[in-house]
Amino acid sequence: MTLPNVPLYRILDANLDRAREGLRVIEEWCRFGLNHSEAAALCKELRQSLGRWHHPDFRRARDTPGDVGTVLTHAQEQSRSDVSAVLQANLCRVQEALRVLEEYGKVYDPAMGLDCKQMRYQVYTLESQLFIPDRFQQLQQAKLYLVTSPVKALAETVEAALKGGVKLVQYRDKDPDDPVRLSRAMMLRSLCQQYGALFIVNDRVDFALAVDADGVHLGQQDLPVEAARRLLGPDRIIGRSTTNPEELARAMQEGVDYIGVGPVRATPTKPGKAVAGLEYVRYAAAHSKVPWYAIGGIDAQNVSDAIEAGAERVAVVRAIMEASDPVQATQDLIAILG
Repeated sequence: MTLPNVPLYRILDANLDRAREGLRVIEEWCRFGLNHSEAAALCKELRQSLGRWHHPDFRRARDTPGDVGTVLTHAQEQSRSDVSAVLQANLCRVQEALRVLEEYGKVYDPAMGLDCKQMRYQVYTLESQLFIPDRFQQLQQAKLYLVTSPVKALAETVEAALKGGVKLVQYRDKDPDDPVRLSRAMMLRSLCQQYGALFIVNDRVDFALAVDADGVHLGQQDLPVEAARRLLGPDRIIGRSTTNPEELARAMQEGVDYIGVGPVRATPTKPGKAVAGLEYVRYAAAHSKVPWYAIGGIDAQNVSDAIEAGAERVAVVRAIMEASDPVQATQDLIAILG
C-alpha cells in the first residue's frame, strides 16, 4: 500500500512520539517528585491532546529501520547530572517537537498547527513553574499549613509541629505591639529555618521583609497583591484568603501563589465569619489553578470531609496550637493527607 505524503506523515509521527514521550518523563517527576497535581494534570492533558492528532496513517508510514536519524546521537545525551537536567532536556525536546508539529501540521491540517502552537505556549508556562525558586517548590509539596494563634507556649508549640513534620508556618497575631510581634516573628523564622520549613507572616509586608520571611498572607482588606508584589519582589510567596468564587477568581487574576479557601466550618479564630462550607471547597477543587488550602475548623476528626470534597491541602490553627501533643497531632494530620 502506497500512502500519500509519506515523508510528511513520518515527520508528524516522529514528533508526536517525541513530544508525548518527553511529556511523560516530565509528568512522572511532577507526580512523584514534586507532588504537583496541577502540573502533572497539564502534562497528561497535553499528551492526550497530542494523541488525538496521532492518526493511524502516521504510524503506517513509520519506517524505523530506514530512519537515518536513529543512529545519530550526542555525548550530552548519554548522561544527566541531576533531575533538573532530565527535566530541562525533556522540556526542550517537547518544545522543539511541538514547533515541528506546528509548522508541518499546517500542511496536514491548519487546526493541528494552531493546536500545537497553543500547546507550545503551555509548555513554556510549565517550564517557568518547574524552574522557580525552591520556596515555591516547597509550597507545592506542603500539604499541611500551620497558622499560629497567641498561645502561651508559642515557640514550644510551633517547634513541636515542626518536629512532627509541618513544612509551612504562618505567624498570625494581631494584638501585641509591633516590637513584640517583630520579636516573635524573628524567633519563629529562626525555628522554621532550623527545620527547613517555609515561614509566612500574616498581613504585614514590612514584617515579612524585616525578618526575611518566605512570604506574606493577605486578607481581603489587606494591602493589594500588586503593591505587595512590588515590595516583596517575584521570589517571595503571596497568599490570599478567599470565601467565595468571586474572591477566588480575583485572587488568581492578581497572581497570588496560593489561596486560602474557607472557612469550611465555624471557628472562634474568625468569630462571626460566615461559613463557606464544603460546597466552596468543591468549587475550589474544580476551578483553582494555583495551590489552595481548605481552612476553618479543620482537625483530624473532620479533615476527611474536606479531602472527600476535593482538598489536597489544609490549613489548621487549633488542631495543633491547642493540642495536648502537637507533635502527634501534626503527624496524624500529615498521615491522613497522605
